[in-house]
Amino acid sequence: MSDSVISVENLGKKYRIRHEAERQRYVALRDVLAQKLSAPLKLLRRKMGDGRSKISTPLSSPNSDLPTSISQLPPSRASHEEFWALRDVSFEVRRGEVVGIIGRNGAGKSTLLKILSRITEPTEGRVRIKGRVASLLEVGTGFHPELTGRENIFLNGAILGMTRAEITRKFDEIVAFAEVEKFLDTPVKRYSSGMYVRLAFAVAAHLEPEILIVDEVLAVGDAEFQKKCLGKLSEAANSGRTVLFVSHQMAAVQNFCQTGILLAQGRIERSGPVADIVKHYLIESTHLAELSLADRADRQGSGALRFVGVTFKDAHGQPIRALTCGSPATVELSLSNTHARTLRSVRLAVGIDNDMGQRIVVFSTHLASEDFPELPAEAETVEVRVPRLALVPGRYSFTLFASVNQEIADWIKNAGVFDVEGGDFYGSGQMPPQGQGSFVMDHEFSITSLTAPARV
Repeated sequence: MSDSVISVENLGKKYRIRHEAERQRYVALRDVLAQKLSAPLKLLRRKMGDGRSKISTPLSSPNSDLPTSISQLPPSRASHEEFWALRDVSFEVRRGEVVGIIGRNGAGKSTLLKILSRITEPTEGRVRIKGRVASLLEVGTGFHPELTGRENIFLNGAILGMTRAEITRKFDEIVAFAEVEKFLDTPVKRYSSGMYVRLAFAVAAHLEPEILIVDEVLAVGDAEFQKKCLGKLSEAANSGRTVLFVSHQMAAVQNFCQTGILLAQGRIERSGPVADIVKHYLIESTHLAELSLADRADRQGSGALRFVGVTFKDAHGQPIRALTCGSPATVELSLSNTHARTLRSVRLAVGIDNDMGQRIVVFSTHLASEDFPELPAEAETVEVRVPRLALVPGRYSFTLFASVNQEIADWIKNAGVFDVEGGDFYGSGQMPPQGQGSFVMDHEFSITSLTAPARV
């Protein structure tokens, strides 16, 4: 097409993954140095021994128990596997079009955006792009923690392709958007995470490219900041720029985009009007959430601690298929300690999403100040207790997260689904009509009489 600004033909990206067939015993540098330093003494002892051995054993003897240098470590047997992150991907994007790219973890979304942003070279296929491209892939990349906010605005702007004159012209607007005026001359290492993200997004969002590529910017910051982000993206789209938008928030994708592309296992599964693509994705996600956690290959993390099951229980500790609004509820998380040892600094979280994939509540050991300093090797379950469930009737999905010593151990998005049935939350036998909010909460009304002032 003549108005096509992005043309992708048979795009493919291959990675080579190495697998160790046998894990070798780890030998630290200090071990090698200790052996080197002690070798002359050992040799001297052999020569000054009782005379039973006149022939000294060479330092490099194959009979030595330990290697004497890194080069002598036994070679590990390894195999290699070819993994295609993308394969046979073809599509076109027209000028001024806002396209939502969705898919589960590992579908190839980030790889596609990195290729379009010229960060990664494709293995095969061709990409044609007309116009200047700006990418918001990892907000904050290029910030130097020792530099002030003012200095980082110029540094990061230059990295993103802005001229000094352009940065100077937009400087006040960037600062106002980020709301960091008071801390502009403070090193960003002292910024809160929210301030850091706001400043980083503000710099990137004030580029003026023909094509804007955005990956999950709405996953960070508070609700007010996310609203500002979406407003800035809408401003870019309304000005005729082309936008590629990746997000797991289906409501944002459906409201912001015109067309959609659904990726699955590195290929385009479906494309077309965004409402149809989102509907298809949500149906597929429900089917995925019904799989056993042991069969989920789309999880992330080191695997030091893994979720192996989830059970919902009522007030009496009995397993139930659906929770009841207004009643106590317990979520039992079954865990597998893969190393069979005590784990330290363990953090767990359960995120609840509505039927549009929007996060509505989080149960977190961190938020409740209940992180586990130690989790015994024999620990098999952890319970999350909710005294009175405030969710309205409907179907919900949940995400599971675990970290060990500040490293992600297991992270399964859309790990499962559960239903909530109506209950007597208010003791009145009444529930809000469908579509009137996601929660119920205690409240009361009272009348205050205004006493007329006395006449004198």
